[in-house]
Amino acid sequence: MVKPVVVVTRRWPQAVEDRLSADYDVCLNQDDTPMSVTELQYAMQNADAVLPTVTDVFDAEIINVNERRTRILGNFGVGFNHIDLEAATVAGITVTNTPDVLTDCTADIAMMLLLMTARRGAEGDRHVRDREWIGWRPTHMLGTKVTGKTLGLIGMGRIARAMAKKAHHGFNMPILYYNPSSISDDLIADLNAVKCDSPEDVLSRADFVSLHCPGGEQTFHLINADRLKLMKPTAHLINTARGDVVDTLALINALRNGTIAGAGLDVFEGEPHVNPELLTLDNVSLLPHLGSATQETRIAMGHRVVDNLDAFFRGADVIDRVV
Repeated sequence: MVKPVVVVTRRWPQAVEDRLSADYDVCLNQDDTPMSVTELQYAMQNADAVLPTVTDVFDAEIINVNERRTRILGNFGVGFNHIDLEAATVAGITVTNTPDVLTDCTADIAMMLLLMTARRGAEGDRHVRDREWIGWRPTHMLGTKVTGKTLGLIGMGRIARAMAKKAHHGFNMPILYYNPSSISDDLIADLNAVKCDSPEDVLSRADFVSLHCPGGEQTFHLINADRLKLMKPTAHLINTARGDVVDTLALINALRNGTIAGAGLDVFEGEPHVNPELLTLDNVSLLPHLGSATQETRIAMGHRVVDNLDAFFRGADVIDRVV
């Protein structure tokens, strides 16, 4: 029996690559460098399935390549705004993602960033490493207390709800949230969460605002200069969603001018490029897109992609169909 040809665009955990190699005619990216447009087009022309990540932009130019062979894009990740879903739909290409398995670890990172920005963790680490610390003193590097402060969530999906549970039950934080669609009461029954009518309502009331909305045209620069001005000057912004949800230049100005107290970012516009102005600010904590970066989660994500792939090629319903 001829095995389907599969192209994997980046290095995956070894256990998942081994499973793919056993079941498919697989082409792995051994040097783990992003593939070019030409390479992605070639993959679409020569593979039955292509397995991309957030680093791969699958726009109409790539999806509509001549003599396309690919019938499924098995995305390694929950977010899929790097894939032109309209073009994929027209082309009859199935697109899948990996929900559920990265929820807790991404929520952990969001909570970690909240604590880092509140208690000046990244700044303190640099202070020690740079040998600038001269000893304990009562007024040194005073931060913001977290316990009992109000957490506002923009977006109330799986990751936001997981973060809310950690914050509410672990740190006694009241929860506010805005979500454009309704949320089942059963999902938030233990949070005593207060629904807000708009992002503006969350921004003006919360001590910490955490973003959990998808990327794309509807949320592009959702957090802009005008909305940042609505936040308390003592408030902190956390982003583990997508970089382009925040207007980076507006955020830099807000951090520099004291419009808000601080920020914690795991994602960036145009990453891996990071605006160099962010690097000059002490009141922002920066992480290199570590949301799902644990051994357990990344392995589970890979297996979820392969589960979808297996179902597709045996003619069954795929678990996580996006298109």
